[in-house]
Amino acid sequence: MRPSKDDILNEIFADDDPDGLLAVKAKVAARSADQRVVDKFADINAFITANGREPEANTSRMQEYLLHSSLAGMRGNSAYWDLLAPQDLHGILRPRPEEILEPEPAPDPEPESLDDIFNDDSFDLLDDDETGIRDLRHVPKETTMPGYIGTRKPCPDFADFVDLFEDCQRALQAGKRVMRAFKREQQIEVGNFFVLKGVMAYIAGVGEREPDANGKTNARLHCIFENGTESDMLLRSLAAELYKDGRRITAHEDRQLDNFMGLEEDDQSNGFLYVLSSLSQAPEITTYPHLYKIGFSRGPVADRIKNAANEPTYLMAGVKMEGVWECYNMKPNKLEGLLHTFFGTACLDVQVAGPDGRFYTPREWFLAPLPIIEQAVAMIVSGEIVKYRYDVGRMGVEVR
Repeated sequence: MRPSKDDILNEIFADDDPDGLLAVKAKVAARSADQRVVDKFADINAFITANGREPEANTSRMQEYLLHSSLAGMRGNSAYWDLLAPQDLHGILRPRPEEILEPEPAPDPEPESLDDIFNDDSFDLLDDDETGIRDLRHVPKETTMPGYIGTRKPCPDFADFVDLFEDCQRALQAGKRVMRAFKREQQIEVGNFFVLKGVMAYIAGVGEREPDANGKTNARLHCIFENGTESDMLLRSLAAELYKDGRRITAHEDRQLDNFMGLEEDDQSNGFLYVLSSLSQAPEITTYPHLYKIGFSRGPVADRIKNAANEPTYLMAGVKMEGVWECYNMKPNKLEGLLHTFFGTACLDVQVAGPDGRFYTPREWFLAPLPIIEQAVAMIVSGEIVKYRYDVGRMGVEVR
């Protein structure tokens, strides 16, 4: 059998590589979505064996809380029952006997006429001389029902989101993210995580925001749940459920601008700082591998960029949101100005033809890797930015 390319390279450099640094290691196949679920269920079984009880929804014990959330998601998705049946050592997937309701007694015979109804006034409800049975009060004339109600269904590409959920769970365990009460509909943005009735949810998409029948802004969501399902529920419907029985998960601590730990009830959001990448296919744009727009918006970012393909400031092309930070107790336009100054030597210099035929030179696009932009944001918040400058040549931050 012919040796592989990796075998030949390992043999050539063997004498010069006593520590084995150049040895090519076999790639480890990534776990499938089903295998991740099986592994998580094994963790739940180990917890029950060690503690003699199921994991509880106690946020003071974050690892236990995450196991509780995962178990709730598995119970809520019957597709996992057959998959996990061989591992169900404690019989925790199916409803317990005491949870099965007794059959309801047979209903009384239905009345066949109005005379049957009036003759069966066993509670003496119809003999009020002051109020006639046809005197209706406080009854709305018309009720507006939604034309379409979002439903949950299996997510066909759930494997694409598994790593996001696992990263979020690890960040929660490490204290890099925390759970807080849900307070504002504006917190429902692409890339944000929530916990709804014990199941983690990820906002993968927000449709066009439009006024509903009551004149309030609404939008169709693409919401992915950690139990492998997805929903296209409305933004206001999700908000209503989160107010009743939900929590929000803060952004990773490296991406926070609002110091969530210090927020009070009366703190107000002042807007959003955002970082975008361009979807333009123009050669003068695609030639730059690290090109990002740094901007701010007083309202939801999705509303601000929905017409990007027709605006010179967005290079007359669609854009992708790479980072969004909600700003409390600071003005996002001033933060934006500081970032523009810091990356000023790396500002893109290109002209774009606008819809009116005139040429424009956008000044909010910069040549800087996304992690460096995030680092600069954190240093502005901490006040350390004055000690550093951006070196466009090596695309890194260095001491002044």
